[in-house]
Amino acid sequence: MKAPEAGYWNIVGGKVDHMEPAELAARREAEEETGLTISAIRYVGMTEQLIEADRQHWISLLYVSDDTTGEPQLTEPDKLSEIDWFDLDALPQPLSVFTQAVLPYLR
Repeated sequence: MKAPEAGYWNIVGGKVDHMEPAELAARREAEEETGLTISAIRYVGMTEQLIEADRQHWISLLYVSDDTTGEPQLTEPDKLSEIDWFDLDALPQPLSVFTQAVLPYLR
């Protein structure tokens, strides 16, 4: 996915709603952003990004799924300009800091 304001490719993600279990949030965000139906997901790790210039501290729980149905769609054109699947060995550039941090968990 590529956010129009950032210009960087990113993986699917989002925030956990109040009182929402993290696993359900991961599934919900992925379905909202891709239009896919996601069944089984599994936790693969955690990353932490400290972005001093923006005074931001992000802790990200990482989930993956090999159990999806449907075709990916650009469901949030107001937030994203493109969506596509890429082979891990042929990723587009530039990648977001978050996506770069997640790659070791996906290989």
